[in-house]
Amino acid sequence: MARKIFIAATGMNSGKTTTSLSLMHMALRKYKNVGFIKPIGPKPAEFQGQAADKDAVLMARYFGLEDDLQLMSPFVLKNGDTRRVMDGELSREQIRDQVFGAIRKLDEKNDFLIIEGAGHTGVGTLLGCNNAHIARVTGATVLLVTGGGLGNVVDAAQLNLALFQKEQARVKAILVNKIIPEKRDQTLKYLEMAFADEDIKVLGGFNYQPILANPTMRRIAGVLEVELKANPDQAQRIIHHVQICAASAQRVVELLRDSTLAIVNSSRDELLVTLSNLYHLDEYRPKIAGLIIPGSSQISHITMKIINSSGIPYMIAKRTSSTVFEMISDDVSKLTVEDTHKLKLLTELAEKRLDFDEIDALLDD
Repeated sequence: MARKIFIAATGMNSGKTTTSLSLMHMALRKYKNVGFIKPIGPKPAEFQGQAADKDAVLMARYFGLEDDLQLMSPFVLKNGDTRRVMDGELSREQIRDQVFGAIRKLDEKNDFLIIEGAGHTGVGTLLGCNNAHIARVTGATVLLVTGGGLGNVVDAAQLNLALFQKEQARVKAILVNKIIPEKRDQTLKYLEMAFADEDIKVLGGFNYQPILANPTMRRIAGVLEVELKANPDQAQRIIHHVQICAASAQRVVELLRDSTLAIVNSSRDELLVTLSNLYHLDEYRPKIAGLIIPGSSQISHITMKIINSSGIPYMIAKRTSSTVFEMISDDVSKLTVEDTHKLKLLTELAEKRLDFDEIDALLDD
């Protein structure tokens, strides 16, 4: 039987996968066999011809657990599945059998098992096994992951705790992520005061890190479904600012900030040439992450030659500038196994920020 921890969250994008990956990295220093499962997978992907949740694929590939992928992602939610359950075409019992059967097998073969929930606590209710229900049935100790702040953390945590309490699942700690660095001590102090009357520890997670939160050039190319012209290091570069370059060339240059992705319409030859030439200069290269060239106009032959000879990373998107900007803004950067820079930083930060022994001890209470 494995020691089991359930990674829950107050909502999407709170840092569940970041937390799971960090715990996995640290647990492997203490335990020989460490497993992972995403019982309900709301983000389908395909790996080696097999459908699985994206987070499970990341964990399997990063930690060499590809042989267990089917167990790590026992039920992948597809479009229309909730309606099929309500219409009786898909049995809740079948879903529960798949989920709990996989957990049992991983429980038997591991010393420590990380169970990562999906979304907020209630996700999966229509399927017959929401996060709180899975935590209670498996007997896993719950670590509730939240974003940063004070009032919003308390409010969101209390909303989610209500369902765990209804299911009689054990929530032993809240892990606060995305903390503003200069407010870290103050934030944790007041959150400890807010939960002082409950048997719940408040643990400090990761500070807000743009390098973890922001997308890479490769990620943006994937979102836009276009080819990225860049070398491997350029593709890994993390974008801190996205700028629609509609002003004069001089004004655009003045507005460049650290690691800016410039959206420049294909009709703006003079600006494309200016940014490409600036990419040669040491003082500007840190400011220019690359170009997205949207628009229906044909890029002139000489401009294209200058872009290619400059070595500036770029992608051509046959969309409007506003559409490109909206697609990037709507995307939330998720970790993938190709994000080697981010993953290396994450494991280094985990060793500084997370006390694994303290979290592991929660499972003994």
